[in-house]
Amino acid sequence: MAHLLLVDDDEDILSLLAAFFRKHSHTVSVATDGKDMFAALEKDPVDLVILDVMLQHEDGFSLCRRLRAASSVPVIMLTALADHTDRVVGLELGADDYLTKPFDQRELLARVKAVLRRVGVSAFNPKPDPTLRVLRFAGWRLDIVRRELRSADNSLVFLSGGEFELLLTFLEHPHRTLSREQLIDLARGSTHIAFDRSIDVQVSRLRSKLEQDPRNPSLIRTIRGAGYMFLPEVTRT
Repeated sequence: MAHLLLVDDDEDILSLLAAFFRKHSHTVSVATDGKDMFAALEKDPVDLVILDVMLQHEDGFSLCRRLRAASSVPVIMLTALADHTDRVVGLELGADDYLTKPFDQRELLARVKAVLRRVGVSAFNPKPDPTLRVLRFAGWRLDIVRRELRSADNSLVFLSGGEFELLLTFLEHPHRTLSREQLIDLARGSTHIAFDRSIDVQVSRLRSKLEQDPRNPSLIRTIRGAGYMFLPEVTRT
């Protein structure tokens, strides 16, 4: 199964979650701070990070920002604060999902499974279809198998799991107005718990990476009162 990295400075919570996920056949590594987290990431490949926000030395938001600058590994953030603003901040920093404490362990497991499905991790590690490998648009290339986005000069642009799925959805449905509800269903699955604002955050993050001027987007157009439309021509190779 997947290799999970749990980051929390509460050792009791770490112990409980580690035992729970190992019971469900996942490999688990643990860290109590940012230093341990990055050391663990360098030591072994990790499929998903579960990151607590309220850490003593460097908070989870800062760590998520640093992690996303160097890696596209999926991140689920945990917090004891039920503030809607914190949830938006976490998504803006590149987190793939967000869960408020206290939570049911089974719900966290369901969130982990949902994120891993979106990024293509499974117990059977199925081989991807090689005929659907690369999508090209406006000088950009999205490699579906490697989950890599490259610019016209071949620079690699890191995408979170949510950003990748949203961009892939746009590329598979160009020149169509997609509502926020449709984007949630297409990019994340109708069973995933999401809210309209999360789509707006992900679109904003995509624009910041794709658009020359995100304030005047030429690739992803906002259709007032309806949703979003992806404008470029898309080709498959």
